[in-house]
Amino acid sequence: MTIQEAQQQVDGWIKTTGVRYFSELTNMAMLTEEVGELARIMARTYGDQSFKESDKNKNIGDEMADVLWVLLCLANQTGVDLTDALKKNFEKKNSRDADRHRSNEKLK
Repeated sequence: MTIQEAQQQVDGWIKTTGVRYFSELTNMAMLTEEVGELARIMARTYGDQSFKESDKNKNIGDEMADVLWVLLCLANQTGVDLTDALKKNFEKKNSRDADRHRSNEKLK
């Protein structure tokens, strides 16, 4: 599935099953919440925290997909073509950061 197809599928689901989009501000808050849930699982899987019983059945991939879902909603609501935005972001990084990381002593 391409990013464009994902945006279209989310839009279709929202307009049929989901009834309508939540407000942009609500979705921004939801995105923050979903990123927090992902962070919690990452901290317990790769960090020093131990799992709570309620976290043991959480799936990192599912949490990442929740983040992506809400991001796709926000893109649709604000008229952002994420495929185009990502291409432009790669161009920016390739010009701005062409040598930045290779010359970073901390990364050697």
